[in-house]
Amino acid sequence: MKIRTFFALPIPERIARPLSDCADTLCEYDRGLDAQWVDSTNYHLTLCFLGNVTLDQVSELEAIAREGLQDQPAFMVPLDHLGYYRANPRLSVLAALTSHHEALEALHLRMVNIAKKAGIRYDERDFKPHVTLARLPARNRFEVPESWPEPGLTTPADSVVLYQSRPGERGSIYTPLFDVHLST
Repeated sequence: MKIRTFFALPIPERIARPLSDCADTLCEYDRGLDAQWVDSTNYHLTLCFLGNVTLDQVSELEAIAREGLQDQPAFMVPLDHLGYYRANPRLSVLAALTSHHEALEALHLRMVNIAKKAGIRYDERDFKPHVTLARLPARNRFEVPESWPEPGLTTPADSVVLYQSRPGERGSIYTPLFDVHLST
């Protein structure tokens, strides 16, 4: 049996609420009502998608992640702008993003290497860590705003979680499979 997984940083509710307010201001630009808005309780900062993995690979990922992150210090991540981009040929996303941030980029690469060490093929060359606010079909009528709301938020990177993603009636359902706390 295979399950769909990804590594992410959880977003605390105190950050998710104002981020949700930013997302609400973008609803007016969704002219075709194409967006599937993510509930703020499901916000997380995606570090890397692993796709479908076996339960054995989950166990291996946990062992490798615990070892590979034992010296990883916690840090803060600025969520300083919102953006719209095509994630793949079928999907576009509205997301909270961070400007170039060395610690986040390094953690992203560390998680990619952990996935590769567990035998998972990873090939998302243009991936950028992000918090998905809404998903849209690649062809949509979203009108990119001239000026985006600026979240001006900072979220802690103090725990990396491997989530399982399953389709639900009103969007994806995320279940934490394990988490690794970063050193403080």
